[in-house]
Amino acid sequence: MRIQLAARILMAIVSTSAAGGLRAEAAEPGSPPAIVESLNAVMLDVMKNAETLGYAGRRDKLMPALDAAYDVSFMAEKVVGRHWDKLSEDERKRWVALFREFLAANYAGRFDRYSGQSFETLGQEPSAFDTVLVKTRIVDPGGENVNLDYRLHETPAGWRIVDLYLKGTVSELALRRSDYTAVLERDGIEALATYLREKISALEAGKGDPVVPARE
Repeated sequence: MRIQLAARILMAIVSTSAAGGLRAEAAEPGSPPAIVESLNAVMLDVMKNAETLGYAGRRDKLMPALDAAYDVSFMAEKVVGRHWDKLSEDERKRWVALFREFLAANYAGRFDRYSGQSFETLGQEPSAFDTVLVKTRIVDPGGENVNLDYRLHETPAGWRIVDLYLKGTVSELALRRSDYTAVLERDGIEALATYLREKISALEAGKGDPVVPARE
């Protein structure tokens, strides 16, 4: 059983618990924990029905949940860093749409199995720049439990996820920014778009590394 660092994508939730004084009560609707839990509830259902749904079914089921949980436009801008200012309005729109497509593909292509995992919300705490960290734990009965933290900020539409931290330290946003800006600086936005489309095709074909812990 393993979780691939390259994926760095959040898992699903089936329960909440208290740990070290952290939150045990039900999340208030619209709160950062509630946003995370709503997404993860969909994730768990997708995992349990992964084979029946197939890739396209998983993607279609996940897309509205991802839209409701993530600030996709914000993340799409941040992962290209200073290069965002150099893009035309049309290039920005196409990049945000492609990044959204990749996000859904990453979930649909990788969360393709279920082997008894369960998940806990441990609580929330304030963080830098008026953000909030929601702390969760992936409970794997046959392997290592993994902590996964979500950073959220408040938007006009409510709280939205803008970053994830595997084991509390590895920033998804920072890793993607490092990866993408290297391509941008060398070959430009069209090359980066091609790079991302190739990743989407690989995930659709089942060639992505598995993220969900799965017993052989």
